[in-house]
Amino acid sequence: MSELVWRKSSFSGGGNGECVEVAAAPNGLALLRESDQPGVVIAVPVAGLRGLVRRIKGAEFDHGMDER
Repeated sequence: MSELVWRKSSFSGGGNGECVEVAAAPNGLALLRESDQPGVVIAVPVAGLRGLVRRIKGAEFDHGMDER
């Protein structure tokens, strides 16, 4: 099995471990983890992740949210 290549967003902060990383699994799934808990990984279909990102970028989830 090939080694996974984990990537983090260019928007992630410095080296304080507060970022989400993503890797492409050989079976076609996208793997997500928090850099400060690398042993906890979730797997999602790539198409589902693309759809979620598209909806977030479109601000679909912004309505009804209070500033906190």
